[in-house]
Amino acid sequence: MWTFGDPATYDEAEDLVAIGADLEPGTLLAAYRRGLFPMPSGSRGDPMYWFCPVRRGVLPLDGLRVSRSLRRSAREYEIRVDTAFEEVVDACADPARDSGWIDPDIRAAYVRLHHLGWAHSVEAWHGERLAGGLYGVAIGGLFAGESMFHHERDASKVALLGLVDLWSEGDPTDRLIDVQWATPHLVTLGVVEVPRIDYLQVLARALAVQTAVAFAHPGMP
Repeated sequence: MWTFGDPATYDEAEDLVAIGADLEPGTLLAAYRRGLFPMPSGSRGDPMYWFCPVRRGVLPLDGLRVSRSLRRSAREYEIRVDTAFEEVVDACADPARDSGWIDPDIRAAYVRLHHLGWAHSVEAWHGERLAGGLYGVAIGGLFAGESMFHHERDASKVALLGLVDLWSEGDPTDRLIDVQWATPHLVTLGVVEVPRIDYLQVLARALAVQTAVAFAHPGMP
């Protein structure tokens, strides 16, 4: 297993903080606990890039903007957890999508994390059709969102609404939903940016609390 240095030593002006390592489960979990996440650097086999954004995108549990139309759409879908994880990842990895970044190595790594109980999908189903969803990693009170997709109107937003509802169950104090970067689309849904130093403080508190029941597995805090 690789380890990562003290985030306090990271370049204050650069999102990219490390290059190399591997995608073994222990490496990935250590990275998330340090505030890092991986992305491919180019062709398959090239060194992996690891990011800890200077300005981090997070979704406050009470901050999701839910319009009337989204509430209406939510009634058309059923939310499920972990019933089609690989299908969700494959939809997110569709090469026809703009800015696709999920390669076979990333796919394999997160499928393995899923089998170990750390990676999860939140799915919006329309009858027996997978209409949209998202996936990410849950460690304690951290849900680190990786990617989302939709095949039908508002389905990815409904999946995000489902995540927020599930992540808020029980005692949500100090739980965190991390979305990596605050894209213009995510900002319209309520995502905000926080400085890296603030994110790391919030992360430390999140890691120390219990995960939401829907995502818990034996041996997890």
